[in-house]
Amino acid sequence: MNDPVAGTAMAEAPRAAKRSFGDEVAARVVWYYYVGNLTQQEIGDRLGLTRLRVNKIIGQARMDGSVRIEVRLPLASCVALEEELAARYGLAEVAVVPAVPGYEDQQRVIGEAAGAMLSRLMADGQSIGIGWGRTLSASVASLGRRRLPASRVVSLMGGLTRGSGTNTFEVATRLAEAIGGECHYLAAPIYCPSEHSRNDLLTHYGLADVMRRARAVDIALVSCGDVSSHSLLATTQTVREYQHDLEALGTVGDLLGTFLDARGQPIPHRLNQCVMALSPQELKAVAHSILASGGLNKAPVVHAILTGGYVNRLVTDEDCARAILAMPLEKAP
Repeated sequence: MNDPVAGTAMAEAPRAAKRSFGDEVAARVVWYYYVGNLTQQEIGDRLGLTRLRVNKIIGQARMDGSVRIEVRLPLASCVALEEELAARYGLAEVAVVPAVPGYEDQQRVIGEAAGAMLSRLMADGQSIGIGWGRTLSASVASLGRRRLPASRVVSLMGGLTRGSGTNTFEVATRLAEAIGGECHYLAAPIYCPSEHSRNDLLTHYGLADVMRRARAVDIALVSCGDVSSHSLLATTQTVREYQHDLEALGTVGDLLGTFLDARGQPIPHRLNQCVMALSPQELKAVAHSILASGGLNKAPVVHAILTGGYVNRLVTDEDCARAILAMPLEKAP
């Protein structure tokens, strides 16, 4: 008589063995590359893999946090930029990483540095608020596993209706899984149809409770977007519909979905009245707030956020840092 349980176990065994073999190969590739100092071609020849496959394994290991690299030697030029940015904008902490070619690689490097900054600030029992985006996704991946079971993760903004791996709900979930804490979602769209509908949604106990928790977080990790195609938010249908209006009003980008002008002031547009997120002004009250963003295209909006005084910590790259420091220091009204 066939045993369906035994049959399932037998079917699972080859898959488990395959996964173990794949993990073993990946571990060897990473070890040979980072520890054994072999070239990708040498690793491929040794393990019977193509160079393209070796390159993909190495890249994936960096992205998923399997490999973390710590450079203990300070980069003098980056340190000088950190000190200048901290003094100019009154920041508690700044990390400037080297500029690297490739937009996604730059986001990953900034994200990893932001993850290191976040890790130093985290302690069990805290409430950690987080936004969205590729940079923050890399931050979470770089944390590894930090068991902080009494801690809570709170999403600081509503989300999109499609999955991307960098959506609010996905980034918040991965952070909660990394620390072993509970997660609270702002389960609403980033933009409501109207200010009235936004206010109606906030009468719901669950959403009102998450907004209350968002205002009370101990640490906030956020990013920002410009108004180009690089920005996740700018590519959504809602924002594209108002692209010309936003540009005409002098928009340089957004912070948690609120669009800002060059002085860091929210622009007078209906989207800012419909956004379901912690406001920049509320973000000011958070004890430890980290802005992780870079690339030359982000310099104007990062400068605007720092001018507005919305965050007290910054992680960026050296090209963006120099561009920001070259901009006139405008005083917010």
